Amino acid sequence: MSIFKKIGFYSVLILPILLMLGVYLGGVTLFLIHGFVFILVPIMDYMISTDRANVPKEAVSQVTQEKFYKLVTFFWVYVQFGILIWGFYIISVSGFSWWEWLAFASGMALITGGIGITVAHELGHKQNSLEQFYSKMLLMTVSYMHFFIEHNRGHHVRVATPEDPATSRFGESFYSFWYRSVVHGYQSAWELERERLSKKGISFWSIKNQMIQFTLMPLLFVGLAFLVSSLVLDRLVWEVPLFFLLQSFLGFSLLELVNYLEHYGMERKKLESGHYERVTPIHSWNASQVVSNFLLFQLQRHSDHHANAHKRYQVLNHYDESPQLPAGYSAMIILALFPPLWFAVMDPRLAQWKKQTFGEELIQ
Repeated sequence: MSIFKKIGFYSVLILPILLMLGVYLGGVTLFLIHGFVFILVPIMDYMISTDRANVPKEAVSQVTQEKFYKLVTFFWVYVQFGILIWGFYIISVSGFSWWEWLAFASGMALITGGIGITVAHELGHKQNSLEQFYSKMLLMTVSYMHFFIEHNRGHHVRVATPEDPATSRFGESFYSFWYRSVVHGYQSAWELERERLSKKGISFWSIKNQMIQFTLMPLLFVGLAFLVSSLVLDRLVWEVPLFFLLQSFLGFSLLELVNYLEHYGMERKKLESGHYERVTPIHSWNASQVVSNFLLFQLQRHSDHHANAHKRYQVLNHYDESPQLPAGYSAMIILALFPPLWFAVMDPRLAQWKKQTFGEELIQ
């Protein structure tokens, strides 16, 4: 992979820099990070042609093993914890107005939810214990640790079927999807963990129940931050837990927006055996816009990720036969917030995919 592409993955550092600049410059510059993500990135995605090049088959093994790509994700873990702890300090002493609070919390969510959950997703698919640990720590910062269970053992098994809470249905708005995915996904994680413990003969109420751990860890983390802040400032710093909860809510909602657009209307055929056909690159929406793929560690090559979940982000392939989103995630997230516009843009594309895949018309 070229040096340009390697350096490109460090572009994620632009986000914490912009958030810090916004705080220290003050005023409307708090929205610098929002402008970059939702205005400048879509413009650059539009102006720069898509990257459809894949790592040559003979080089996949070598590129997979290059330590650089793993170190970038490891480095991000420390960046995220650093910027979040700095955020606790800023929110404790700033005296922000309500709109500055919202700007700062949502800007932080673009970092912890937009980039952080993306890195957690990448690391959580790996078998290495350190990578899995880092994944869980990143998810802790957005109070969404059950994602580690539900995504790997639930979503990847049931994707593009009615049984999957994280697969958005045809004609379903993001807001309806958000409730179903958040609530049912959380319930599913408890059930999957109950099944795992039962197979091992371990009590559901054991401390080995990861869902009990995952529920307590964000509370302990923010509780410690609240305690330290209160001791240092010699007052009860309620801003810290409020800020943590707000940025967590916005962060995991950003994840659900991405889930929504990645799988909108996708279906797998049910076979005579009662099982569904194997997941292939045609069962997820794909996007190969250059800039947003740098920022998201090629998460937008989602078709290959679902077909080959073990692959590291640097060797994910683009497939022309996969259904293609008309723009990168930054632009599509905005579109998803306005259901009539979303349906007008995406339903014709979904109809075309369904006709090509099943030879059927999309029932309106």
